[in-house]
Amino acid sequence: MMPVARPPKWRYVRFIPDATYFKPVGVPLKELEEVVLAVEELEALRLKDIEGLEQEECAEKMNVSRPTFVRVINTARRKVAEALVKGYAIRIEGGNYQIVGTVRCGRCGHEWHQPETGIELACPKCLNPEQGRGGHRKGWRHRGNKLG
Repeated sequence: MMPVARPPKWRYVRFIPDATYFKPVGVPLKELEEVVLAVEELEALRLKDIEGLEQEECAEKMNVSRPTFVRVINTARRKVAEALVKGYAIRIEGGNYQIVGTVRCGRCGHEWHQPETGIELACPKCLNPEQGRGGHRKGWRHRGNKLG
């Protein structure tokens, strides 16, 4: 009998960036290697390095244990450092996250509060199931393409 994998635990994210790709100036895209930074890794950097919160507070806000938070932020810092030192591009996408807090619909622009329930909600105004700025929503390796 094969062991059953534990289902992923959604990491809470309160920020989705408008810019999701960064590259060194003067290097053509076809010549670039890239590092992919997961959305929850960016959230860990934001909480710790921008907001200046303690690890325990960051872990609570992201709905993870402190050791998990430390692993996430260490991975994020390593990826960013590698990209800066080696001249790689940074793509922000995917991950194992759920948007919580204030969310803006990518289709109609309506904003609402997304509770920390683990239940995926559609936009209450236009019923668009794609949540968040630019159509981001919770999802395993979700690319979050913009809706038109």
